[in-house]
Amino acid sequence: MISEAEGGLKVARAVLIATGSEVGLATAAQKALSEQGIGVRVVSMPSTSVFDRQPPKYKSTVLPEGLPRIAIEAGVTDFWWKYVRASGAVIGLDRFGESAPEKDVFKYFGFTVDNVVATVTQVIKRGSH
Repeated sequence: MISEAEGGLKVARAVLIATGSEVGLATAAQKALSEQGIGVRVVSMPSTSVFDRQPPKYKSTVLPEGLPRIAIEAGVTDFWWKYVRASGAVIGLDRFGESAPEKDVFKYFGFTVDNVVATVTQVIKRGSH
């Protein structure tokens, strides 16, 4: 874990999972969500293979059951579904071929604070029905 929800896990409504350059986006979205009264935990998962080898108790403390999970990956989304499961979401890329400055490409593919906030809000709303 890199950043707990303001107020701790008891008030967290979701978990953002990110790695590498996406961790900064996740923490920026955490701040924006906190300003809306939505607490989220940010988990940096730089090595999924190391995480996968951990004991189940450890894994459940990092990714608690009952909290929706949203992964942010500037790459293919398929791999991340095992962590977010059907109730979660993955913000990622499943196609290639776009060319532009990094900022423009990231915006085009939804790697923005606004999109992460909207995705988290949608996943939470979907889970409350």
